[in-house]
Amino acid sequence: MSLVPVRRRGTVSLARQFLWLQALVVAVLVAASSVVAYRDARDAVVLNAEERTTAVVESIADSPQVVAAVTGPDPTAVLQPYVEQVRADAGLSFVTVLAPDRTRFTHPDPREIGRPFRGTIAPALQGTTFSETYTGTLGPSVRSTGPVFDADGEVVALVSAGITVDLVGADLADDVPGILGTAALTLAVGALGSWAISRRVRRQTGGLDATTLARMVEHHEAVLHAVREGLLLVDREGRVQLANDEARRLLDLDGDPAGRPVADLGLPVELAAALAASERGVDEVHLTGRRVLLVSRSPTRASGRAAGSVVTLRDHTELQALTGERDSVQAFAESLRAQAHEAANRLHTTVSLIELGRSDEAVRFATAQLASAQELTDRVVGAVEEPVLAALLLGKAATADERGVRLDIETSTAVGPTGIPGGDLVTIVGNLLDNAIDAALAGDPPREVHLAVWVEDDRLEVRVEDSGPGLTEEQVPLAFRRGWSTKDDGAGAPARLGRGLGLALVAQAVHRHGGTVEVRPGPGAEFRVSVPLAVPVRTAP
Repeated sequence: MSLVPVRRRGTVSLARQFLWLQALVVAVLVAASSVVAYRDARDAVVLNAEERTTAVVESIADSPQVVAAVTGPDPTAVLQPYVEQVRADAGLSFVTVLAPDRTRFTHPDPREIGRPFRGTIAPALQGTTFSETYTGTLGPSVRSTGPVFDADGEVVALVSAGITVDLVGADLADDVPGILGTAALTLAVGALGSWAISRRVRRQTGGLDATTLARMVEHHEAVLHAVREGLLLVDREGRVQLANDEARRLLDLDGDPAGRPVADLGLPVELAAALAASERGVDEVHLTGRRVLLVSRSPTRASGRAAGSVVTLRDHTELQALTGERDSVQAFAESLRAQAHEAANRLHTTVSLIELGRSDEAVRFATAQLASAQELTDRVVGAVEEPVLAALLLGKAATADERGVRLDIETSTAVGPTGIPGGDLVTIVGNLLDNAIDAALAGDPPREVHLAVWVEDDRLEVRVEDSGPGLTEEQVPLAFRRGWSTKDDGAGAPARLGRGLGLALVAQAVHRHGGTVEVRPGPGAEFRVSVPLAVPVRTAP
């Protein structure tokens, strides 16, 4: 079943909503920037006009010719030509020299000479040059007014220079095309960028609207939490992008691992490498501290290139334990069938001996094998009260005998109920015996395996020795690695439910119950396991 998004009629896609929103934001920003730029330009033009008029006023006020003219008999005759020349050269609207009582000595309009000056003069009379915007004879203007001092420092005249607002507006109008051009270019670039982002969002969202996307996220979240398999999404850099509840449980992760590299999750090296691998994998067996996991990988691609992989995890722990118990029962059944076949042969032989009148030989022949088998059965059943363990030992003894290996079982103490799950007992003892029998078969005769099971200080002790070639010092650290086996090239290739997995399962089960496992290298390997018991165990008197 797949979740197919359905777009409702009349809805607006998320990409188009982004486009409209971005276009509105760009338009508002461009408009606001244009207004600010225009005001800045206007202020700059006014400031420039004030600086120009102030410079002209100060230049004329400092001129000795002006000081001499304003104290002379006819100031207008001397100053009018001079001031008009300065005004023309400076590009000003007017330059006026006036008496302290406002009487004009000069003016661009000769008719205004002798009339009162219109404007503020109080600061100038106090000896300060200042600027203002004032409506005078020529209309609104930006003007500066300053004092003319005589040799004694007295204010003997005033100078006022100005630029009409029309000329200031003309200067400002020269800046407007640049402002508008910049605004238009910014708006065009913003619109193009918004369109490009909208297209990208449309591709990534499939043209869906926000409501549909939110509903899809809710559905996907519900599926991820409900699915019974562990699910991981790993990107091509080996970082976890998503992990559902089951995956966190199976991997014993605290919190959400999203964004963390797989190598930093504290997992076994082989399992971490399998989760981060980019190639396809199906039902690979991997071990954690407590579980047997089946790992499958499916690489994903986005925009034509590798984007990572989808990893699924399945708990195989209970099935593996049941498989071990089943294998032990099957081996026991096979041994029983083999013994039944041998018993039938011995029975035929016994009957034939009786028919031949050799009764004494028939009795000795019939009881020879029976005594040995009964002695082993009585010893195991009498010492081992754990039914699963007792059945396993009898089955392995029969299997070893059938394969030509002598299995010697020693029980120095009575082993009652241990509190250890039967599946774990089968995993620990069964795999150690299978490994030892295989090792003994690889060695020279006599092929023997010695098993000792006893209880000491409320701990179940198991020691398994074989007459095989054993392990070297270099092989001991590899013995419990998943996939490593002395029966292959030792390369440690990943194993499925077969070779190279038994000892790894032993180590996992032992560590799960807080026990220890040790290996003695050399010819004839020795494995020793010590596991604390969950229930008190009686010892032999």
